[in-house]
Amino acid sequence: MTFLDSFMMRAALAGVGVALAAAPLGCFVVWRRMAYFGDATAHAAILGVALSLTFSVSIFAGVLAVSLAMAFTVSTLGGRTFATDTLLGVLAHSALAFGLVAASFLSGIRIDLMAYLFGDILAVMPADLAVIWGGAALVLGLLAWRWSALLEATIDPDMALSDGVDPKTERIVLTLALAVVVAVAIKVVGALLITALLIVPAAAARPFSRTPETMAILAAGIAAASVLGGLRAAYHFDTPTGPTIVCIAACLFAASVSLTGAVRLAGQIGAAKDRRGDR
Repeated sequence: MTFLDSFMMRAALAGVGVALAAAPLGCFVVWRRMAYFGDATAHAAILGVALSLTFSVSIFAGVLAVSLAMAFTVSTLGGRTFATDTLLGVLAHSALAFGLVAASFLSGIRIDLMAYLFGDILAVMPADLAVIWGGAALVLGLLAWRWSALLEATIDPDMALSDGVDPKTERIVLTLALAVVVAVAIKVVGALLITALLIVPAAAARPFSRTPETMAILAAGIAAASVLGGLRAAYHFDTPTGPTIVCIAACLFAASVSLTGAVRLAGQIGAAKDRRGDR
């Protein structure tokens, strides 16, 4: 038996690969308040799956193409004719509906929609691992290359322009990275849960981070812990693996909020006691 013959080992490697790519990108999604943007891109993935099966091309290529088309459409049209959130709502649900309808017309092809909606990490094969880790390396390399420019464009677009950084270019970089993450993550957590893996670890890491770099590293650690904890919990309790991973991430977020609140309350009590002592 080789190292990759164990389906649990393949699942763990796939989940960690997606987590390492999604969490740092998720920090920018949180900072830029792009959660709905990520959701719309993820929903479009189902249409990509249906088109891939129709034209007999790679699922990764089809999902990546449709996710990119969705992301660039929103970036181009948002704020012109309709408010961005309205356009996102229309496109997200329309793409998901068209994808589901298109899948129903696939004759002679058996498609497990639940696997693409909620993920099927336990069915990951060695070839899938190569795609996932290749996509993760691309996203991490892209973020490392454009990190300073992305941060400046996120914090103060006007200042970025004065420093020669084009915020529109950096948005395109994020759009590309987001599409790649959606394409590699659909088999792990599914189209409906990808946004959760992007946002929840980043939100859980935020209270403990003093710098953007710290937040990105902590978010990656929390996402990886969510994947490994979710796999273990799903194995023991016989629950759906993708949703269980997100549940573990949500529990870590709740623990983060509770701990932050407890520390803040303790600080307020201590400050109150100090003021009474001064009197």
